[in-house]
Amino acid sequence: MTDLLPVILSGGSGTRLWPLSREAYPKQFLALVGEDTMLQATWKRVAGLGALAPLVVANEEHRFIVAEQLREAGAAPGTILLEPMGRNTAPAIAVAALEATAAGADPLLLVLPSDHVILDVAAFHAAVRAATPAAEAGKLVTFGIQPTGPETGYGYIKASGEGVRAVQRFVEKPDLVTAKGYVASGEYFWNSGMFLFRATRYLQELERLRPDMLAACRQTLAQARRDVDFVRLEKESFAACPADSIDYAVMEKTDDAAVVPLDAGWSDVGSWAALWEISPRDADGNASHGDVVAIGCRNTYAHGDRLIALVGLDDIVVVDTDDALLVGHRDRIQEVKDLVGGLKREGRSHATWHRKVYRPWGAYDAIDSGDRFQVKRITVKPGGTLSLQMHHHRAEHWIVVSGTARVTRGDEVIMLAENQSTYIPLGVVHRLENPGRLPLELIEVQSGSYLGEDDIVRFEDVYGRNSG
Repeated sequence: MTDLLPVILSGGSGTRLWPLSREAYPKQFLALVGEDTMLQATWKRVAGLGALAPLVVANEEHRFIVAEQLREAGAAPGTILLEPMGRNTAPAIAVAALEATAAGADPLLLVLPSDHVILDVAAFHAAVRAATPAAEAGKLVTFGIQPTGPETGYGYIKASGEGVRAVQRFVEKPDLVTAKGYVASGEYFWNSGMFLFRATRYLQELERLRPDMLAACRQTLAQARRDVDFVRLEKESFAACPADSIDYAVMEKTDDAAVVPLDAGWSDVGSWAALWEISPRDADGNASHGDVVAIGCRNTYAHGDRLIALVGLDDIVVVDTDDALLVGHRDRIQEVKDLVGGLKREGRSHATWHRKVYRPWGAYDAIDSGDRFQVKRITVKPGGTLSLQMHHHRAEHWIVVSGTARVTRGDEVIMLAENQSTYIPLGVVHRLENPGRLPLELIEVQSGSYLGEDDIVRFEDVYGRNSG
């Protein structure tokens, strides 16, 4: 499939998976099943189809982690479209289709949310191949998941026939009685939110059904700023774009909607209970990710990077992260969204920020803090360069753990190797670089009256940033 272009939608807050997923760190950036993050697994899932380099639509705040995770996954350099704010899936796919056709091409767009799990990749590939002739003929194809039970958390699609089936109707999330009837009839599928169609066909239908939305998307892409790594959509025109899902804006109204059944171990991992359902379990129904020991437990799920020990527990979920510890009953774990809402009302940073922050040069992990001090573990990629900067309110100590650092400190430039250190006094202009071929790891100890990230005065920045 030489003209198959994966469009990966990297959005959503995922508060049902808190504490691992919040606005600053959604679930697609986490390794929940296997070693790859969900974003990386999404790319690798389509790479076997001979697809083109992916086109990713992501929130501007996630740009560095998206780029880094795709690089780690071996994705060839593609296009990353940055949304200044979310406007739902219909506009996101529209700007992707406009970008894909800008040079005169008309690829098949395989639209995939980046936060889904598909266990049977071969079955997924077969479904995409089965859908391709219909998409090439002008159909807007979606993939309907074979229901495994009367799920009330998904929308449903009614379809008839065999193979590529005509869509009869889309229905909203039903109550339990209705869902049981849908499953019993054999005529309904779960709505997966994955699609396959020609870029121009989607744009044609959007022009017919929502010309206002398409016009706004054309304007925001025409005014976008383009740099080496990203296409930054213009904020004001994108904010004026109507927000709507592809289902409401196009799929429920078009006469060319089709569905291909998919039975491939799919899950949108909407809760920790859903993750337990798709994870391998021991004879007592316990599932885990990480270093977990369970004695006398049944039907538990535990996730963490350090040792988690469970004794005599039934139907309990334990999630241990650098930021917070979550313990809850498996049947009530979706109520975590109420907990997150309470934290937001209290102004707690746990609801909006993750401890590890990605930057174009690498990342930093805020490992400790207190009154007038903060400790960070900093990783600088080979060739990475922090901005030439100074701070009004803090001094910094840098200790190299591994790699080589080139440090600009006032008028001098020094080289630091493993176990060497330097001191950056308050108010001194400085810069940190990694001139080597291996990652640079160092510990930074900040001290001063104010330690906020906005206490940075930049003089030069190779990434064109004013902040961050």
